[in-house]
Amino acid sequence: MKHAFLGMAALVVTATAVNAAEVKPGDVVFNDGAVAMSLTGAAGNADEGYKVVSSKKKGNCIACHSNDAMPDVPYQGEIGPNLAGVASRYSEAQLRGILTNAKNTFDGTMMPSFYKVDGFIRPGKRYTGKAADDTFGPLLEAQQIEDALAYLMTLK
Repeated sequence: MKHAFLGMAALVVTATAVNAAEVKPGDVVFNDGAVAMSLTGAAGNADEGYKVVSSKKKGNCIACHSNDAMPDVPYQGEIGPNLAGVASRYSEAQLRGILTNAKNTFDGTMMPSFYKVDGFIRPGKRYTGKAADDTFGPLLEAQQIEDALAYLMTLK
């Protein structure tokens, strides 16, 4: 009985670890620009997503988009569409796809691919004058994408 219990516990821990595995940028599955599956296996946090969207040091979404729900955030952009009501215009999967790589949805968009690490030319390695190497990560981590998505889903 004790061995059966330990075996079941190990199975649950293994299944949880597999379900919570982060999808690597190159392994994201797009379907007409949409990404149905979570990149982390965990729900996003809308409060943290607010920080990603509004922070110039994180997602910097507000540099290009305005957002009526953020009246206290200064210097909102006018290049991209207003984010007000974005969750009424797009599904969760569509928004995850746009955040991950908007170029799969909008050909020719200026929006950066926040969860992509290959297929484009990278600049040199930070202020060193050295050529870029393969140590670049995505602009946003998988959980930051899920957090931003959770926040955007509140904008109905």
